[in-house]
Amino acid sequence: MADAVSIFMSIGLSEQKAKETLKNEALTSTLKKAIEQAQGLLGSASVDKTAGTLLYNMVTRLKDTNRLSFLTEYIITQKITSELQLSAALDFLKSHPQENLDRLEFETACGVGVVVTPEQIEDAVRTLHSLRLLWCENRFGLCSSGEARTALKWADGKIVKNEVDMQVLHLLGPKTEADLEKKPKVYFYCPWENWLKVNHVVYCSLSLGENYKTEGYVVTPNTMNLLKKHLEETGGQVRTRFPPEPNGILHIGHAKAINFNFGFAKANNGICFLRYDDTNPEKEEEKYFTAIREMVEWLGYKPYAVTHASDNFQLLYDLAVDLIRRGHAYVCHQRGEELKGHNVPPSPWRERPVEESLILFDRMRKGMFAEGEVTLRMKMVMEDGKMDPVAYRIKYTPHHRTGDTWCIYPTYDYTHCLCDSIENITHSLCTKEFQSRRSSYFWLCNALDVYCPVQWEYGRLNLTYTVVSKRKIIKLVETGIVRDWDDPRLFTLTALRRRGFPPQAINNFCARVGVTVAQTTMEPHLLEACVREVLNDTAPRAMAVLEPLKVTITNLPTNKEVRVPDFPANEAKGSHVVPFSKTIFIEKSDFREVMEKGYKRLTPDQPVGLRHAGYVISVQRVIKDGCGNVCELEVTCASSDSVEKPKAFIQWVSDPLQCEVRLYERLFLHKNPEDPAEVPAGFLTDINPYSLTVIESALVDRSVGKSKVFDKFQFERVGYFSVDPDSTSEKLVFNRTVTLKEDPGKI
Repeated sequence: MADAVSIFMSIGLSEQKAKETLKNEALTSTLKKAIEQAQGLLGSASVDKTAGTLLYNMVTRLKDTNRLSFLTEYIITQKITSELQLSAALDFLKSHPQENLDRLEFETACGVGVVVTPEQIEDAVRTLHSLRLLWCENRFGLCSSGEARTALKWADGKIVKNEVDMQVLHLLGPKTEADLEKKPKVYFYCPWENWLKVNHVVYCSLSLGENYKTEGYVVTPNTMNLLKKHLEETGGQVRTRFPPEPNGILHIGHAKAINFNFGFAKANNGICFLRYDDTNPEKEEEKYFTAIREMVEWLGYKPYAVTHASDNFQLLYDLAVDLIRRGHAYVCHQRGEELKGHNVPPSPWRERPVEESLILFDRMRKGMFAEGEVTLRMKMVMEDGKMDPVAYRIKYTPHHRTGDTWCIYPTYDYTHCLCDSIENITHSLCTKEFQSRRSSYFWLCNALDVYCPVQWEYGRLNLTYTVVSKRKIIKLVETGIVRDWDDPRLFTLTALRRRGFPPQAINNFCARVGVTVAQTTMEPHLLEACVREVLNDTAPRAMAVLEPLKVTITNLPTNKEVRVPDFPANEAKGSHVVPFSKTIFIEKSDFREVMEKGYKRLTPDQPVGLRHAGYVISVQRVIKDGCGNVCELEVTCASSDSVEKPKAFIQWVSDPLQCEVRLYERLFLHKNPEDPAEVPAGFLTDINPYSLTVIESALVDRSVGKSKVFDKFQFERVGYFSVDPDSTSEKLVFNRTVTLKEDPGKI
């Protein structure tokens, strides 16, 4: 070990790095070979630190060790001298798996012999500055060193950065305090597919058909033929899919997945499938199939085709038989409890003869074993260390679509990649937790010698103050804490629709969150902000009073009608008429018997204006009930043109409709109700007792009388509201979607 450490240190590795390298046997062996080859080329000279670093980086990233001596020669002879050149060389080798390479083509691809002079760098940076000044994007529109390095591909990065900094200093002088101030983050809104076009580099860095360039992708002798056939069948078209399990309702995290899969396809003139992963008949119901499609279309996306994993049950079975014949799968008798977790004991049936496994798998298919008695397992190790994942298990449960035809069903690990392959998916987009399945995804396609798509992982979207787990939502429903999956306090998509969230707002929220590899956890009020921005432009105004106080105007000459604009900021968008009579109703909170400092509404000594009516009212008499509570006011009115402008204008209703209003706040008291550190007794003990307030006798003006379910309004000075499905012809029910202004304590 000591000898190996000193060998590794001789090329510039630190002692600690050398010892860490020794822990990886494969890496140690390859690095030793590279060093031996380097020393053979150098003779008595030693490997300098720059070349040593490149050697080490080359060894850690090189997939095809047959190219080891080839690249080592280029590094030691100083034809490849930078990390940028090395990356280009590795990319070239990955895309050219054939044995005989065109050296001239290789050297051109990785900049061998290219020299960029300081004068060329100076001229290129000056040109970039001139172009960027035409359209100001950052500080005075000047280029960044990153842009300059892109334009000068093989130039020394340090020299480029120094030249950019020097020219910026020359043009603008030293940075001022204003330049150094941290600028507030500016949020933007645009269609999701446009956002993806702007940010496509993250998830579209490979051209179609270049799957083999992906990290971990296995290249076989038939890979190029399969990719060629794939391109012929798709015509070079981007294909994605949204693959939910039909065993629950979609939630806000799925909205990001829907936007990303459908939006990415749309941004690249491609197509997206809605594919139900219906391989677990015990938990699947028709209502989930229907609700999932409804939500996809509600968000504004139309699937190119609606498919099911079950469409391919026969083909998947045939492929499983082929997998056994190839020696990559076997029938195992270990019980389900033995296969749970990651430290699964090795199966004593792993090396069972192929013919024996074929016979047993056929018996599984014919229903000759009990549930859990046998499984079909794949001979591979997943990235998280789990050995031999299950491909098929027995379930004597009729399937939603295939009935009793099958009693064995494929697992996700077996089905998903093969269905992607069958549908010629180009980008298998999935959340980060599926990264541990990437190796099995690539392995299975290659083991069966079928087209292998590329799996791309991104961080999932989570919200605080909620739970989205199907199991936990079912608990909330079963215990009566919420009414159903569409209870407006939840963050399922059906619940958000019922609450009144516009689909455009949810899509805007997903665009604001963006796509990153890291998991994103957002506060609900950020989603609320997106909702307000959409509703402000789309929800017509109406007047409503939640806690009515009767007001009699003693001197109103006659009943009349008042025209109220639907959108006060743009009256051209329409208006409606409401009655105005001697009897009106105002909010109880808009009157106080005793004047308090800062209170601007109605008191015996302070008049108030009535919105849109053109009148100011003044209190003449306060009427109380037997308990001493104010139950009515008698007031006089005067034209707002003839009196001093009041400090406030309040909403009112006259000859109104009675309705039910439901006000919602956070369902949970703590930010992370599933975290034992925050809620030791479990999420069911963290329920906010004030998460729902029902007002059964609110009043609203008659302009909303003919509204339909999910119609949205802004009740002036109160909030945004949506018509609930519980509404009847006799009584409307409104859900408060959001308040008019952000309130961090409410959602």
